[in-house]
Parts: sequence; structure tokens; C-alpha cells
Amino acid sequence: MHAVGIDIGGTKIAAGVVDDDGTLLASTRRDTNPEEPREIEDAVVDAVAELRGSFEVSGVGVAAAGFVDPTRSKVLFAANLAWRDYPLKDVLQERLGLDVVVENDANAAGWAEFRFGAGRDVNDMVMLTVGTGLGGAVVVGGRLVRGAAGAGGEVGHMRMVPNGRACGCGHDGCWEMYSSGSALVRETRAALATDPERARTLLELAGGKAKRVTGPHVTQAAKAGDPLSIEMLADLGRWLGSGMAALSALLDPRMYVVGGGVGEAGDMLLAPARQVLEDELFARAQRPLPEVVLATLGNDAGVVGAADLSRVLLD
Repeated sequence: MHAVGIDIGGTKIAAGVVDDDGTLLASTRRDTNPEEPREIEDAVVDAVAELRGSFEVSGVGVAAAGFVDPTRSKVLFAANLAWRDYPLKDVLQERLGLDVVVENDANAAGWAEFRFGAGRDVNDMVMLTVGTGLGGAVVVGGRLVRGAAGAGGEVGHMRMVPNGRACGCGHDGCWEMYSSGSALVRETRAALATDPERARTLLELAGGKAKRVTGPHVTQAAKAGDPLSIEMLADLGRWLGSGMAALSALLDPRMYVVGGGVGEAGDMLLAPARQVLEDELFARAQRPLPEVVLATLGNDAGVVGAADLSRVLLD
């Protein structure tokens, strides 16, 4: 039996029908208004109705960008959506007439990589999504770690630097302030002010203005040999590796799977991360070095993971 996965973002939803093997059989998208919960619900209902026109569906999994309660029913808080203690599962079940499971979007993407992607051959894995922020998902012994309040896996908010840079979460020194696309752009723009000669390719891509530099610009320039861009990606990779070493002391994963937009940099990001992980890993001589690999499912991971979680949890 097929399941539908829904990935709800800030301005749009992606939906798809997924089979038992994690194959996305059909997909559709809808634009949404993040300030209007009813519009989001309408978009989900409309997308599911479209997909059910061609497939028999047993249930729906929803990947939501926010904190999801332990019962996978309510979105307790979403930074970019108008949800506060919102009973999303009950609302959608009533309107769809199908069983619904709600999960955090990073957890859903990590579950997809664990089940069908880069981590399918391991039992212990950490997914790191390096995008605007730093998202995470943790799988231990084949089970997704959600924590007592459903907020497990928020690795981007581990404190890496006491009294460090202020984070949007209200604290300072969080890992994502040093290991994210936003951090990459911030540090690159600052470096351009003092050393523009080392970033001619990058400046050309940004129309000659440092304030227009984006993360994809940095990756594109680095691939073209831009020295400053290569250095900035390596710095980001070293911060990633340092955080991986800290996580390894607690979780001892077999693999780190790196996804998100910054992952497009490939080994320019991962090679420095691997080196720092090896240098800082606790008890290095007595344990294997965790693998550090790129995610394989791309933007479909949230849809695939949400659908599979609905199948696993509702069977």
C-alpha cells in the first residue's frame, strides 16, 4: 500500500506518493501563505486529493518545520509558520479521512536517508542539514531519537562557543552560528572587505558587491578556483568536523550524512570536516572513524521520510 508524504515549508508544500521501497511515484506542489494555517491545510487537502486520484493511499505523513510533540500530533512551535500548539494531526485527519502522522522536517529527511539513502546500511547515523541554519536528525540502534518533548536532534543549538555569536534561538555560541549557510555568507562578506583580490571570481558572480554574495555564489566560485571561497568553505567544514567530534563522544554514530544546500560543495566542505573529526575524536585509537558522506535523496527526502514514517508508525 502506498503512503503520501507532505513536506511543509515556509511558502510552499511538496507532496508525493511513496511506495514501500522509498520510491517517489508521483509528486505535486502548492504555494502557501505561512501566516494562514487554514490556507496551509487547504493546500495539503488539495494535494492529497490530487494524488489519491491515481493511487490507493493508506495514510499520510507530514514533515513540518517546527517542534512536534512526543505523540507526533501537534506542532508546538514553528519559527516561520503561524503554528503555536497547533493540533495539525487531528485537523488533517478530520478533513482527509485518513490516518496522519506529523514529524519534524529534519527528522523526516534524516529518516529517509537512514531507510533508503546514504545511511541505509548502518544502524547509527546523524544527519546534518547545512542550509540557512543547521538542522539535525539522530538515529540510534535503528530508531529515530525524538527525546522526552519531541525536540531531540536539534544539534544546531548545541553551544560550541561560550559567549559566542548571538543566535536566533535566544542563546549565544550555537553550532549553527558557525556551521550553516548563513555563517558562510556572513564570514565571506566580512573577508571580502579586507581581501577582495583573493575573490575576483566571487565578486564577479555577485555583481561586484560583497553584500550580494550568497552561499551558492561561494560554492560556484570555489569550484572555479576562487581562493577565498575555497578557504571559507574549508573553515565551515572545520567547524562541522569539530561539532561531529563532540557528538561522537555522546552518540558514537557510524556515519554522518551531510545534506542541505551547502552540501553542493562536496569534498571542499567534507574533506576538512573529516580531518578535524579525526583529529578531535575521543579515543581515536580504540574506535573506527565515522564516515562523513553526502546525502543522496536531495529535496525529496522530507516527502519520502514523512511517508515512510506514516507507514511504519500506522501499520
